[in-house]
Amino acid sequence: MGRENQTGMSEFILLGLSSLWETQVSLFVLFLAMYLVTVLGNFLIILLIRLDSRLNTPMYFFLSVLSFVDVCYTNSTVPQMLVHFLSARKSIPFYSCVLQLLISLAMGSTEFFLLGAMAYDRYVAVCHPLHYTVVMHGELCLGLAAGCLAAGFMNSLMQTVITFQLPLCHKVVNHFACEMLAMLKLACVDTSFNKVMVAVSGFLVIMLPCFLVLFSYGHIVATILRICSAQGRRKAFGTCA
Repeated sequence: MGRENQTGMSEFILLGLSSLWETQVSLFVLFLAMYLVTVLGNFLIILLIRLDSRLNTPMYFFLSVLSFVDVCYTNSTVPQMLVHFLSARKSIPFYSCVLQLLISLAMGSTEFFLLGAMAYDRYVAVCHPLHYTVVMHGELCLGLAAGCLAAGFMNSLMQTVITFQLPLCHKVVNHFACEMLAMLKLACVDTSFNKVMVAVSGFLVIMLPCFLVLFSYGHIVATILRICSAQGRRKAFGTCA
């Protein structure tokens, strides 16, 4: 971290979504309900997959990992936002802001990578069903999940370090959380390089898994259409739905 940040910036002020008390109370109720549904729903998915032996397959393994990552992503920002809805002073300590940005970026990136891994799993299941259990063995599934997490954290760590090494002249963040582009607006220097890095990172994290999904499902659809049995086609489409 730069010296300016360590000595002169101990906290940030988050403007949030509204300055009106009535609106903040309404938003608190709305986001609290959404938060509870999200967290409980994802935990229920994880619990069901753990308890039902029939769901001990690679597809549901990746789904449980995705649910866990979604819970972590939600908890990185929403609890603090809920507290700020009912607080007069919406401040966040410097290092809490750093941690929030690090975790939210890591979990968001990991989700995209996991979607790519899940698309590959479905590609093997539909296009190479006889080799599925051999290809998608436990060690590969764990390796893919760990690789997605590692790639997400590497991307997040790079972006977070580059961002908070900038000299920051302001502490009022025009956002409800420590978000990347909102933090760059606080810098005293030109942030063109950082914005290019954000764009490149966004392309790699979002578009590459997207291309993998489109490629995998293109092959899947082509394979399904070659199935002679209508029942077999319905079952294959249902597996990928």
